[in-house]
Amino acid sequence: MTALRAVFWDVDGTLADTEMEGHRPAFNQAFRDLGLPFHWNKELYSELLSIAGGIPRVAIYAKDQGISLTEHQLNRLRDVKREHYFSRVREGHVRWRTGVVRLVNELHNHDVQQWIVTSSGGPSVQALLHQAKGVLPDFDGVVTSDDVARGKPSSDGYCLALKRSGVDSSCGIAIEDSAVGLKAATAAGLPCVLTPSPWDRDLVDRCHLATAVLNHLGDQNNPSLLQQGPPCLDGMVTLNYMESLLSHSRP
Repeated sequence: MTALRAVFWDVDGTLADTEMEGHRPAFNQAFRDLGLPFHWNKELYSELLSIAGGIPRVAIYAKDQGISLTEHQLNRLRDVKREHYFSRVREGHVRWRTGVVRLVNELHNHDVQQWIVTSSGGPSVQALLHQAKGVLPDFDGVVTSDDVARGKPSSDGYCLALKRSGVDSSCGIAIEDSAVGLKAATAAGLPCVLTPSPWDRDLVDRCHLATAVLNHLGDQNNPSLLQQGPPCLDGMVTLNYMESLLSHSRP
C-alpha cells in the first residue's frame, strides 16, 4: 500500500461540532451587542453555511436583507463575535466529533504529518487548539483564511498546505464535512474522506467525489457507518484504512 505522509483536516464540522453551538450563538450575541436586526436560527444558519467564511456570510446575508455594512462594521462584528466564540469554547459548548481524538493521536504516534486547512480565521482556530492541549497533539501546521486570498471552495488553502508540508497530493488525504471543502480538497488533487455535516444540503449531489463517506470517523464503542467507498471493517477510520484509500484512489 501507498504510505500516508500527511492528513489535512478541516475544522468546523470536521474536527469539532463548532457551527451550531459555537459560531452561530456567537454571531447572534454579536448581532445583539451591535444592534443589528439579525438572528440566525439553526435552519437559516444551515442554509448560510454554503457561504464559506463567517464575515463573507454576514456581508452577503445583510445585503440580501437590504442592509449594506461598512468594512468598519464588519471588522467590529468580527472582533465581538470572536470574543463570544472564545467564551463558548472555554465553557465547553464545542465538542470533538466522534473518532477525532483517537485518529489524531494514532496518526501522531506513526509520524504522519497533520495540518489544519480551514476557512475560519486564525484566532478562532487557535482558541479551539488551546482547549485541545493535553487531548490532541500539536498539529504540524495551520492554514486559515488569513493565509490565502480565496477561501473554500477554492483550492488555495490546500495547495498552500501541500507546499508547506512538502508532501505530494498522492501521499495525502483530506478530511472534510462540507460540499465547499470537498470541492477544495479534490481540486488540489487530494483524496477526501467525508464525514458529512447534516445541514449541508449541497453535499447530496457531490458525495461521489469523495474517496470514502462515513457518518463519522468511529470509536471502539461507537463504530462508523460506511455510506460510500471501500469497506471499513473495523468501523473506524484508521491509518491502515486511509492507506488503503490511497491505493484505491489511484487511476
